[in-house]
Amino acid sequence: MVRITDIFEKKHSLLITNVEADGKIVDIFIDETGTIAGLGEDKRVKHKGEAEFIIDGDRAIALPGLVNTHTHAAMSLLRGYADDMVLQDWLTQKIWPLEAHLTGNDVYLGTRLACLEMIRSGTTAFNDMYFFMDEAARAVDESGMRAVLSYGFIDLFNSDKREIECKATENLIARVRRMKNPRIKASVGPHTIYTVSKEGLIWCAEFAKEQKIAIHIHLSETEKEVQDCITRYGMRPSAFLDTCGILAPRTMAAHCCWLDEAECTLLKKRGVSVSHNPASNMKLATHRAMPYPWLSAAGVNVCLGTDGCASNNSLDLFAEMKIAALLQKFYWNNPTLLPAQDALAMATAHGTEALGFGPGRLTVGAAADIVLVNTHRVCNTPLHNATSNLVYSCNGGAVEATICDGKVLMLEGEIPGEAVIRESAALAAQELVCRAQNG
Repeated sequence: MVRITDIFEKKHSLLITNVEADGKIVDIFIDETGTIAGLGEDKRVKHKGEAEFIIDGDRAIALPGLVNTHTHAAMSLLRGYADDMVLQDWLTQKIWPLEAHLTGNDVYLGTRLACLEMIRSGTTAFNDMYFFMDEAARAVDESGMRAVLSYGFIDLFNSDKREIECKATENLIARVRRMKNPRIKASVGPHTIYTVSKEGLIWCAEFAKEQKIAIHIHLSETEKEVQDCITRYGMRPSAFLDTCGILAPRTMAAHCCWLDEAECTLLKKRGVSVSHNPASNMKLATHRAMPYPWLSAAGVNVCLGTDGCASNNSLDLFAEMKIAALLQKFYWNNPTLLPAQDALAMATAHGTEALGFGPGRLTVGAAADIVLVNTHRVCNTPLHNATSNLVYSCNGGAVEATICDGKVLMLEGEIPGEAVIRESAALAAQELVCRAQNG
């Protein structure tokens, strides 16, 4: 006899009935390979006999899985540890000293906690940069999510440290490839222009090109970063990174608050994608909103990210969509800027395209990365405009089901093993702080 709990154990052929997609009530059939094999009205008639499980969507909104294009997942252990501080003080006085005491197990448990939060709020893929990334890869593998993982390359302008960072980067790429898991990719992660030497940046660019992998970097997050770059190198950060070869079609640049118009044009010319992180940037008072109007006019692929839990303090991309839309309207004094449909695209199709995980749309032949949002919640009543509700009134708590690569990760709000993940991560966070205080 088949039990409902069996649905979580592996991929199954699934029939999701009675859901809203693109304004229509449809059924979705997912075959045993995890591919959307049927989508449309009354597909239940054709596929009912083929499905191992049938999920009654109950008129839920079906969306492609959300994509978090910039985070530091294991920093979930630091949630609430240091708030309401100036960015450089926050980093140098609180975050970096605590991170010096991290272990691989901390990163594993912190990443599992982050994956749990993302699954619960409808995210199926993320772009991560941190340390002990072999342990992060193990956590992602177990979670069932997709991820692009990069080791946070920081050489602090020291040649001996650079050699260590190069080796750590090479080891991560080899480790991820040995996993042979199509849901997990590796990328190169030079942290920033103020923590990585020019020689280190050039090495990262050349290694990424040689290995045919992506680059993940923080760019122009603060005005000081821009001013210091001009003082040190005689040019703005984007132009400097271009001389190092960092700007490329597989590059994800996070933050980008202090770009000028010429830099936006340069990023488009090089095919760089940009990750907007509005909540973190507002909380740390970077003093300027990412110039979405200039990036959009230039045709840059703009995506959405949360940053880490130490600076957000959430991984809920539904909340991030609303904050992004409101920030852009407020900062640029234009209520028509970043409308709901564009914010939703940033969180779905744009992110998926940037990370190379498919079209980011619900379409036959695409991998089944699907989120079901309950339309019977107060936040979705009334439902004049589904996209508007998703961006402006929902949060991740309205997500009922999360499916990645055809595997059910959450159904009716249930995620197997959630309590153990939460309790283990909470204990690891407590022990980490104790080590730092006693260390």
